Amino acid sequence: MATTTTTTTASACRNVGKLLPKQSALFICDLQEKFRPNIQYFDAVVQISSCLLQAARLLDIPIIVAEHYPEGLGVTVKELGLNEYPDIQPITKTQFSMLTSDLIERLRQKHPDVKNIILCGIETHVCVQGTALDAIQAGYDVHVVVNACSSRSMVDRMFAFERMKQAGVWLTTSESVILGLVSDGSNPKFHDVRKLIMETAPDSGLLSLLKI
Repeated sequence: MATTTTTTTASACRNVGKLLPKQSALFICDLQEKFRPNIQYFDAVVQISSCLLQAARLLDIPIIVAEHYPEGLGVTVKELGLNEYPDIQPITKTQFSMLTSDLIERLRQKHPDVKNIILCGIETHVCVQGTALDAIQAGYDVHVVVNACSSRSMVDRMFAFERMKQAGVWLTTSESVILGLVSDGSNPKFHDVRKLIMETAPDSGLLSLLKI
């Protein structure tokens, strides 16, 4: 009986990566103009990230947008739709990871309930991976939206996903994240969110990775 009770308790406490709006924040990494010509499936990544942005706003989820050295790499692309949300001001950085010490402090002060970081953007093997690993070290659960992340090289992209998975990152998709956050068809935000995912998400090259 003791063994059964212990097993049941351990199972009940297991972290299965469930997302709750009040415990989540969306991080959008470096979707800037100068990257457009070189990143694989850039337009698809931006479109899917914009869908995540809109869903996060509907569900009152904190949103952090980063720009890497905007003086040289340009500002966030217009298609993301930040102009609709003037209160979201991108943070600027020179380090690869979004998780600067200032941002960690700000997140803990303004959003102390946040335990999960939903992460998308570019490049998968550099700034996204750096952010994910730093966030895990800082005690957060990280959910990387694979169809909203890319790199110049599909090989770098593929192995970055594997590297992050080995480190404890949850790999997921945009629709899985959005519907997981809504959780129930009776959620008053469900119909608005449903409109965002009615169209099929654009091809972001993941099937080619599975064929390797």
